[in-house]
Amino acid sequence: MAEPLIVVRDVKKIYQTGDVEVHALGGVSLDIDSGEFVAIMGASGSGKSTLMNILGCLDRPTLGTYRLAGRQVAKMNRDELAETRNEVLGFVFQNFNLLARTSALENVELPLVYRGVHAKERHRRAALSLERVGLGQRLDHTPAQLSGGQQQRVAIARALVGEPKVILADEPTGNLDSKTSIEVMGLFQELGKAGITVVLVTHEPDIAEYATRVVVVKDGLILEDTRHAPRMAASPPKAERPQS
Repeated sequence: MAEPLIVVRDVKKIYQTGDVEVHALGGVSLDIDSGEFVAIMGASGSGKSTLMNILGCLDRPTLGTYRLAGRQVAKMNRDELAETRNEVLGFVFQNFNLLARTSALENVELPLVYRGVHAKERHRRAALSLERVGLGQRLDHTPAQLSGGQQQRVAIARALVGEPKVILADEPTGNLDSKTSIEVMGLFQELGKAGITVVLVTHEPDIAEYATRVVVVKDGLILEDTRHAPRMAASPPKAERPQS
């Protein structure tokens, strides 16, 4: 039987603030299989963001182990961690994190620039990624020329362009209205059906309902871990053909 894509065992995270120890995670164990759509829920200070940072190889556990795609993350050096973040993981954030004066196409190309992919191939793959999220006719638009929902779809296209195994989304609907939030959740559902693992951090129960599994974190521990039939979002915007 194949090992789950994500394996977290007895992970603790302790921060030292002056003379005070802050226990952000108190011993978390979690398995996530390929293609799962998991929502991690919790109030502010629950430990959900700390857990997301560890899953994203942005922080290391104080104690415990984390295996990602069969590799022990603690044994990776700085270059290997950067490579893992660039090739295995894709990130989507609440504030989109797009370059303001740069086109949608150029924003999506960025992960491929870091990989050293040549320009023609970067353009091709970025255009396909934008087409996948329904923005094939917005390649030359800057963020200021796009709605909030379109900017988030650019961010998702950027996360997808490197063909990651896992998409980590941190409050991706936090700056969106209800209708646009549902469209974005529909897009994540489509990615899950395509075999991409989606891990979503949210504090909104109605957003978590679109996932197939909900993990509730409280006081640095997993309080609940349930699988359920998800609420189905409306179909995401249809893909547009790229501009010639």
